[in-house]
Amino acid sequence: MERQTLINEVRDTLAKSGFYVSGSCNAVSFDIISRRDNMLLIIKVLTNVDAFSKPVANELKTLTKFLEASPLLIGEKSGAGEIEDDVIYLRHGVPIISKGTFDNLFLGGVPPLMYASPGGFYVRLDTDIIRMAREKKKISLGTLAEIAGVSRRAIQMYEEGMSAMIDVAVRLENFLGEPVVLPIDPFSYASETPDEEIEFDMFEDFEKNVFAKLNEIGYRVVPILRCPFNALTKDKKTLILTGVERYAMSLVKKAHIVTNLSKVTEKHSVFFVDYSEKQNLEGTPLISIGELKKINDPEKIVELILERKKG
Repeated sequence: MERQTLINEVRDTLAKSGFYVSGSCNAVSFDIISRRDNMLLIIKVLTNVDAFSKPVANELKTLTKFLEASPLLIGEKSGAGEIEDDVIYLRHGVPIISKGTFDNLFLGGVPPLMYASPGGFYVRLDTDIIRMAREKKKISLGTLAEIAGVSRRAIQMYEEGMSAMIDVAVRLENFLGEPVVLPIDPFSYASETPDEEIEFDMFEDFEKNVFAKLNEIGYRVVPILRCPFNALTKDKKTLILTGVERYAMSLVKKAHIVTNLSKVTEKHSVFFVDYSEKQNLEGTPLISIGELKKINDPEKIVELILERKKG
């Protein structure tokens, strides 16, 4: 399947599941942002997940950390083979599932049961059911270990919460007559901490000067390289999708995208520009570098954004 076709199918599933779905994002680190109630998903879609690089994963994890979202990579295959349905994979701290698993989860309400790890597919066991079934039927650890084909110590560890390979779980269920496999939340696998953050030195002087001024007045600036905006700007109360661009007609398309992302994420957005007679572009407020230099209170930034969003 072509990647754009796969993206469109993921968008359709999200819409049918009641999500508010972003438009085309023109980003490398993600393809779709969607919200349903308090759940915010940032999704990357690839036919071959081997193309998912560590720098892209770091930026995706940075976005999910600061936007309080969940990351997800949806793919069809890797060099090792097909992405199997009902299985969660992991790459660079981001969970990977197939389109079939995605549909089962959001259209059917059926979460995956297995995760891939070195050695094969594993499941999480319901420790209480195993322990109660064994005690009710007066089955010793040794007997259950022999049935499952593992050591006595392994049975003890299963009852303490250790995962098991799928064939072991099947033997336990057949013998105990109880369902012992727990469903898995794909988002519990996500690592919210990126391995590294982008340095200001990656940007031109114009962007660096804006970032430095925002830092000076009390904002934390988290640079972003692969998105329509250049940074996440944050203080204790507010997080802002922040673009820094010299004003040109090419900014119109970016502003349209950022406005849409602002609505889906329910965060403010702004572009700091060298000069503009307009107060906003496609719904995203504009603040000139000259105006920014005169501001010493972070609240003034928010006031201007709210004022110019209506303009």
